[in-house]
Amino acid sequence: MRIFHVFVLVFIGYTGTFAQYSPAVSRNFIKDSLDNYIGTAMKEWQVPGLSVAIVQQGKVIYLKGFGVRETGKPEKVDADTRFGIGSNTKAFTATALAMLEQKGVLSLDDKVQKWVPGFTQFDPWVAREATVRDLLCHRLGFETFQGDFMYFDSDLTYAETKEKFGKLKPDYGFRAKWGYTNAAFAVAGEVLEKASGLTWGSFLQQQIFQPLGMTRTLPYSKSIDTASNTARAHTVVEGQLKKVPYGHLDNLAPAGSIISSAKDLSHWATALMDSGRWNGTPVIPPGAIGITREPNSILGNGGSAFNSSHFMMYGLGWFLREYEGHQIVEHTGGVNGFVTSLTLIPDTRTAIIVLTNTDANGLYEALKDEIQDALLALPFRNYSHISYTQYATSQTRQQARLKAKRDTVAMKLPAAATPAAITGNYLNPVYGAMTIALENGKLLARFEHHKGRFAQLDALGGSRYLATFNDPLYGVRVWPFTIENGVVKNVEVNVNDFVEFTTYIFDKQ
Repeated sequence: MRIFHVFVLVFIGYTGTFAQYSPAVSRNFIKDSLDNYIGTAMKEWQVPGLSVAIVQQGKVIYLKGFGVRETGKPEKVDADTRFGIGSNTKAFTATALAMLEQKGVLSLDDKVQKWVPGFTQFDPWVAREATVRDLLCHRLGFETFQGDFMYFDSDLTYAETKEKFGKLKPDYGFRAKWGYTNAAFAVAGEVLEKASGLTWGSFLQQQIFQPLGMTRTLPYSKSIDTASNTARAHTVVEGQLKKVPYGHLDNLAPAGSIISSAKDLSHWATALMDSGRWNGTPVIPPGAIGITREPNSILGNGGSAFNSSHFMMYGLGWFLREYEGHQIVEHTGGVNGFVTSLTLIPDTRTAIIVLTNTDANGLYEALKDEIQDALLALPFRNYSHISYTQYATSQTRQQARLKAKRDTVAMKLPAAATPAAITGNYLNPVYGAMTIALENGKLLARFEHHKGRFAQLDALGGSRYLATFNDPLYGVRVWPFTIENGVVKNVEVNVNDFVEFTTYIFDKQ
């Protein structure tokens, strides 16, 4: 999933030499070359549609759509086309809570249980001590994305998600390590509701979207199926561009369900760059904006392939880093079929927004980097081509590894258990049930809370099986079974890192 999506650019550690151009060329890049750059890069990455906005000094200096909303259909993307923005939702949630703090309604250092008495954690002491701020800066002790397979695009309600979140054992100690936790933002949304007396979506509509003229923005993912001028979701599977279903994310809405357009997000960015004002009218208290940009967690030194970057931190719904002497406030977002980025450079009052309708591209970040360097008069790098070249090499290696696994399946090596022994009911104490059954001669694993999704299991020999999901989002993975004398004890289930890094042990019943 990655309601938050950090597409780690594969060239980040590159130490080779590339052609460099003068800052004068860089300054002219947006005016003279950006359209062609985008068109070429979209073909390379197989991105059907893309929308870009650039704000500088309170004015939108660039606002365009490219390509089509849906592959194979003629409708064009424009500045008003809606995209799922994923974790760029988080800054709205954090800002809304900071607005309530500025009004004296709550404190971000309030205990979560003050507002949500039913909030639980694996360790009851953590549940009692956790603050609203802890929810918003990812320091509850979970591994990044831990639990997301369980919640994401499932049939769980928010109440059920919160209950399971409370049973999940964190990989680390409380406040010991930063770990990106989508369910924590969902709980933060409940805090907002209890404190404001409005639903999370209504609060955003009334206090942020409407005052900022964001008429194309919708808070809940359930609206995407019927919303007009909306991009379709896509991915790339083994080199082929494919349409995928929209994600339904409203059980985690405050973490990543917002649907918006480049034009609407330019209003949001303009206000954030102008002390919360829109068309001269105060909408967001400047203090609330400042609170979200205060560092709460140290992530590292920032990292840059070419230019200086000395730190990376996390505020409240924003990543914070230094880049060539400038503070950068940014976030990315990824959900089924969409990856997006939103970047602010406060000291130059600049914002860059990139929205794409496939979740299998690095262009949304590379394009942002190219525009950012141009605006800061830094040399042109052609980040997209560099990134794509190394991505393609990585994909070739990945496909070779996958072919080797499929070749192993074709060898029909002896398995440690018969197909009949593999079939049956399995249980994970937090997720719930999984069943494995023979259907038309194939072993299929189905999950209680992910209706319509299954994994086909093919023996790799011994106790290992290749699990191929019917939904490409979840990937093709190796599942190790624990088998003793032909009797199956359990299986370790894992899915694409895009969804979750951690694994689930399902015990055979």
